[in-house]
This record gives sequence, C-alpha cells and structure tokens, in this order.
Amino acid sequence: MSTELPESTVSPPEGSPRESASGPSRRTFVATTAVGGAVVAGGLIAGPSVFGAEPAAAAEAPPGSRVSLTVNGKRRTVTVDNRTSLLDLLREHLGLTGSKKGCNAGACGACTVLVDGRRVNSCLTLAVRLDGAEVTTIEGLAKGDRLHPLQQAFIDQDAFQCGYCTSGQIMSGVGCIKEGHTGSPEEIREFMSGNICRCGCYVKIVRAVEQTAHEK
Repeated sequence: MSTELPESTVSPPEGSPRESASGPSRRTFVATTAVGGAVVAGGLIAGPSVFGAEPAAAAEAPPGSRVSLTVNGKRRTVTVDNRTSLLDLLREHLGLTGSKKGCNAGACGACTVLVDGRRVNSCLTLAVRLDGAEVTTIEGLAKGDRLHPLQQAFIDQDAFQCGYCTSGQIMSGVGCIKEGHTGSPEEIREFMSGNICRCGCYVKIVRAVEQTAHEK
C-alpha cells in the first residue's frame, strides 16, 4: 500500500513554478506581512510627527495695534494684542493694579474706571478702541498726599472691609456724583447697583457718596 500523500496536500517548495502561478504560500505571506509592518512602524517612530514638527513656525503671531491714550494725566503709548482689554492693559502693561479683576465679565464692577469722564467696566472694553481717550483709575484720584474727597469719605464712613471692591466702588461713586445721580439714597443705590460688595457694606458706601456729594 502506498504511503505517499496526495499531490494536493503537499506544499510546493518556495520559488517553485506552482507558487508563482497560484500566489505566495501562507508561510511567505505571513513573513512578508511581518516585515512590512515593522518597516511601517519604524517609519512612524523615526519620521516627523503627524501633528507638525515645527509648531512654533506654523503658529502666527496674533494681530496687534499701537494705542496712545492718556492715563491719569500721562500720555502712554503701547503696542498690544487686539484682544487685550483695558483692564489687562492697565494691570499687565502699565502696572496699575488698583483696578481689580473680579468676575472678568462686567457683572461685579471691581474693574470700574473712568474713560473720558464716564464709568466703564474695563474688563469689557477693548484697549484698541480707546486711542486718544483719557482714562482715570483709582491711582489717579489723589493729588499727591491729599486724598480725593470720596476716598476720604470711605475712610470716614468705614465703607469697606476686605477692600477688593473698593477701588471700583470709589470710581463708580465719582462717576455717579459727576452724573448728578445723588438726589437720594435710593437714587444712589440705583445708579451704584452695578458694583457688588460681597462684604455687604452698601449702607456705608451710600453714606460716603452722600457725604461727598453734599460737600461738593
């Protein structure tokens, strides 16, 4: 009895005419795939990052503008990113940190300053829109060692506790007095309502504004 296997079950030698005609054997296919995978993996490891080899070169500098404005009586000229708020210009570029960054959304009034005599929330005001404007901050109220009358009134009336909102309260109070909205405590509260005091000194703040308005 013959022990020879049927011809169809015998794997032909590599490189034989039969392999060339019917395609690579399973063994050849597996070996080729493994080598190819290693090459691809090596290319990913050794090649440049798909996320960009030079992010610094790809990133463009943000647009900037030159702004000239008068701050507390002094002419200042700076070049800033067009997205810079007046608050950040004052604090980060000019070193005037009296105006506080509270909510940074125009809801607390801690950043209040005067622009051309009118109160504004400096956190919501773009610096590039103020070219030629006159800005007054809490640092610009006193005359040397002589405090502004409203600053003195805040001391007289003990109108602050933690002090964080105080600069904005005083600047808003100065604006409120200039606008003539001091006819009654109720009117003062209404026109000072954009300034929040988390310590709850509202009664004394109103008294300080009244005192200053009556002395004017």
